[in-house]
Amino acid sequence: MCGITGVYSINTIPDLEKRIQKMNSSIQHRGPDSDGYYKDNNFVIGHRRLSIIDTREISNQPMHSNSNDWHLAFNGEIYNFAEIKTNLNYDFKTTSDSEVIIAAVEEKGMDWFLTQANGMFVIALYNSKTKILYLVRDRLGIKPLYVHSSNGNFVFSSEIKGILSSGLVDAKFNEEAVDEYLANRYIRSPYTFFENIFQVPPGTYVTIDEKLTKKEFEYWNIPSEFNMSTTYNEDEVLEGLDEELNKAIKYRLIADVPLGTYLSGGVDSSLITAITALNKNEKVNTYTIGFEELNEFEYSKVIANQYNTDHHEILMTKKDYIDNWERLINFKDAPLGVPNEIPLAVMSSKLKEKITVVLSGEGADELMGGYGRIFRAPFDYKNEDSKASFYDYFISKYDYVPRSMRDELINTPKNYRSQFDEEIKNEFKDRPNEENVFKFFHKYHVKGLLQRVDMTTMQTSVEARVPFLDHNLIEYSYRQVPYELKLRWNDETAKERASKMSSNDYSEVLDTPKYLLRKLSYKYLPKEIIERKKVGFPVPLTEWFENLESLAEELLPKANWLKEGVVQELIEKSKTETRAGQILWMFINIELFKKNYFNKNWRW
Repeated sequence: MCGITGVYSINTIPDLEKRIQKMNSSIQHRGPDSDGYYKDNNFVIGHRRLSIIDTREISNQPMHSNSNDWHLAFNGEIYNFAEIKTNLNYDFKTTSDSEVIIAAVEEKGMDWFLTQANGMFVIALYNSKTKILYLVRDRLGIKPLYVHSSNGNFVFSSEIKGILSSGLVDAKFNEEAVDEYLANRYIRSPYTFFENIFQVPPGTYVTIDEKLTKKEFEYWNIPSEFNMSTTYNEDEVLEGLDEELNKAIKYRLIADVPLGTYLSGGVDSSLITAITALNKNEKVNTYTIGFEELNEFEYSKVIANQYNTDHHEILMTKKDYIDNWERLINFKDAPLGVPNEIPLAVMSSKLKEKITVVLSGEGADELMGGYGRIFRAPFDYKNEDSKASFYDYFISKYDYVPRSMRDELINTPKNYRSQFDEEIKNEFKDRPNEENVFKFFHKYHVKGLLQRVDMTTMQTSVEARVPFLDHNLIEYSYRQVPYELKLRWNDETAKERASKMSSNDYSEVLDTPKYLLRKLSYKYLPKEIIERKKVGFPVPLTEWFENLESLAEELLPKANWLKEGVVQELIEKSKTETRAGQILWMFINIELFKKNYFNKNWRW
């Protein structure tokens, strides 16, 4: 895994080489193994390398084609690079996946390469003959890419701090993002917390020519199909899921450095660990973290013992948590989205002592309907005979900080809310609501999880791989796995009984979310792991409410994005919410972030 940076300008920029070096230095944590750049007049591209495949110096970047026309900076992994290579007639100098990108694009074009590639990636590829820059982001947005354009300068980087370190861009707080963050816990593409700094959308590539004319091309989207069939062969579908999941995990075991897994003791991480252990000759390193007040060590230990892993338990204190909070905001260039980002980052720092690549379970719930209470919204909606549209009904359940609470407390614009409401209502119009929920989670929700996993691992130079977000596995799930094999009623009477209840009461009692994935798990895991109730990654914030309250009283009275005099009201309101600790935690996050980025001049 790596980091990329770059500047393309119609101007002659003073100190351009010094600027790219500063940009590279700002993201050194993404790639501590080597540092390089390539310059062509008013274009410069930079790279920081974390060596994973072909760790020799010959594979350092920027990498250049044999013709010397193409110049590459690449962050990520192309898991099927060996298969792609067999279709090419190119004189390879390395055994890296990076060189395969250059060869494929030079011989067969960008579109051909992207239809073939299975991986997570951000690619910057510049042709010094045509003067065209290609910027490519992977299908799901696993790897980040940010861009800024103004005053004849186009600046890009894997992290926003890379753009700011160019000295060409002002940091301006984007007030529009406050409402968006409180609703979703992250900012949806293409926006960020910075004015005029944007995300390149997932599944997209952009081209920039020497006049800085920008064109955007979508090369992948979530499948248009969605299987609602009630006639199927369950064993055949299960066999297909087993095959696709094994393929996705095996691809992600390709590395020339030590590798391990997160192991929380839930079904998703346990399944990844089991399949990894069955496909590795050496012992697998596994990691779990928890607090004295709250942990799941007993469950992770069951899997570690069954698969004889080299297991590591990390115990975290409240002091560890508070001490790491602000430091991690400075890696993320945004408020933290979920409280467990801090323990995940601490765990990543620990695992770096032994391994460089870790497999993680993000995407399993989105794949198979794991958030049972909200994935059952279409069923509840029919039974409650709601007068609202399905979108309004669904979003009232989904929004993290309720809309009414945001409207009462914050004084920032709500334009993003209006924009996304309109877009998503249109998306929801002509599809079954069951399909709408799945596609919403893949298009939006999972992106926040990916920002979390990228920051928590890359801040300590670790590469995280997410097999449940393999695009072939996602396409199989949409096309071949019927809806009722994702969320399954437990017996013939369950559906009728549930129709008189709320999903808060019947989910995981009368039904089985992720049914087919759980059924597959019996092949690999003990019953006690599969049949226990789903638990998120627990952080005892509500138990620490007093600490949060004193931080809020110290920081929030100065917050100009809050309405005047509402801090005590916010604290009291937070106490009445089931997510009391986290809601207050999120408000504090905004102000901690704001004071670290917008009180200094980035230009030089």
